[in-house]
Amino acid sequence: MSKPLKLNGAVAVLTGAGSGIGRATAVEFAQRGARVVVSDLSADRVTEVVEEITALGRPAIGLPVDVTVERDLENLRDAALQRFSRIDVVMNNVGVLAVGAPETLPDEAWTRTIDVNLFSIARSNRVFLPGLIAQGSGHVINTASASGLLAYGFDRLPYVASKHAIVGLSEALAAYLGPKGVGVTCLCPSGVITNILEGITVYGDAAPTPLAPAHQIVAAEDVGNLTADAVETGRFLVVTAPEVHDALMRRATDIEAYIQASIEAQG
Repeated sequence: MSKPLKLNGAVAVLTGAGSGIGRATAVEFAQRGARVVVSDLSADRVTEVVEEITALGRPAIGLPVDVTVERDLENLRDAALQRFSRIDVVMNNVGVLAVGAPETLPDEAWTRTIDVNLFSIARSNRVFLPGLIAQGSGHVINTASASGLLAYGFDRLPYVASKHAIVGLSEALAAYLGPKGVGVTCLCPSGVITNILEGITVYGDAAPTPLAPAHQIVAAEDVGNLTADAVETGRFLVVTAPEVHDALMRRATDIEAYIQASIEAQG
């Protein structure tokens, strides 16, 4: 467990905060007393979320940011420091999907997904971690997915690969940053009511839809609340469906049986 960090008075910087989980988390952070820096690829959505937060009587600023451009992240950091003089929480929350049969996906599907989902965190680490380490406190949240824990999404292999990578990256970061006073949370939501469909690119004939676990679909606001709780309690793993824990235990206990059951479920 990481060192807890109180959001009241903290400065939180979020990417992908123009809608969905990012927006809901930004608002929840603000409601708990944080000063919030919102970013998203859409300038209009940034404006909407900033206005929503300031209407609550909480300070917030926002910038349009393309997470595939490191300079954009540097500008985000600099704007946060100029306005609020410090950064305490960084949430890496951008994600896209490439959908198609595994044997037909072109390199473009892989490179775009990996660049946006995974390399964006590598860029964020370079931009934001030196400051958190220097002050000896803070918290990083990386949004992965239940698809980063349970590999059933064969119709979206680049997404599955990127989210598995984020889980492993987050575990290693927790071991590295914990002794330096910086906590890490890995957010692995299942079904959430968001506009994720906007981030899907379909290539060729779509693969058959995998038989996914029947997890409850939750509201983005519920995920925002869970994420804020994780920061304030120092929790590493956040899931939105308790069945994920059960599946992880089955896989850890007998991975051969787990994989065989997954194969038979698709038959």
